[in-house]
Amino acid sequence: MPTSESPDTPITVVSGLPRSGTSMMMKMLEAGGMDVLTDQIRTADDDNPKGYYEFERVKKITTDQAWLPEAQGKVVKIISFLLLKAPSDYRYKVVFMKRALPEILASQQQMLLRRGDNSPQDDVRMAELYEKHLNQACAWLEGQSNIDVLYVEHRRTLEFPLDVAKQVADFLGCGLDPVAMASEVDKSLHRQRA
Repeated sequence: MPTSESPDTPITVVSGLPRSGTSMMMKMLEAGGMDVLTDQIRTADDDNPKGYYEFERVKKITTDQAWLPEAQGKVVKIISFLLLKAPSDYRYKVVFMKRALPEILASQQQMLLRRGDNSPQDDVRMAELYEKHLNQACAWLEGQSNIDVLYVEHRRTLEFPLDVAKQVADFLGCGLDPVAMASEVDKSLHRQRA
């Protein structure tokens, strides 16, 4: 159960598939004035030169939930596979990033190659699995009374950063600075295009 002084204070979550723009959105929210929950264990690299914004304890959300009160009033990144495990006794505002699956798969493949993993990836099978998962995740989100969700397109964020920043700021309603958010969008990092 929530144990902070304001149990109704929502946890802001940036979610989506890996390589869908979640780190970009985390950077935007930080620039806009939001406190981020991250441990800096996974540092910036060629695949995410502005950082990953991860919090390792998220990966054990089914067995370790003691950190959730600390997340209230802040933003934390939780990939969509783990988001479905979020306990229902908290309120969440979810910014869910969506990106064209061919771009996600190409980005993942490039990341694997950079790490020396040359094993072939079955893009057709992966696309099917991701599509099925996204459908399940969106259906699950729509059915949760404790979750408000805003879907944000990766490409639209790159093309119209200020418009998206304003939309996200309005959704979160916590006085973020859309201009500062938009200034963090770096189109040069859109390296895998569908």
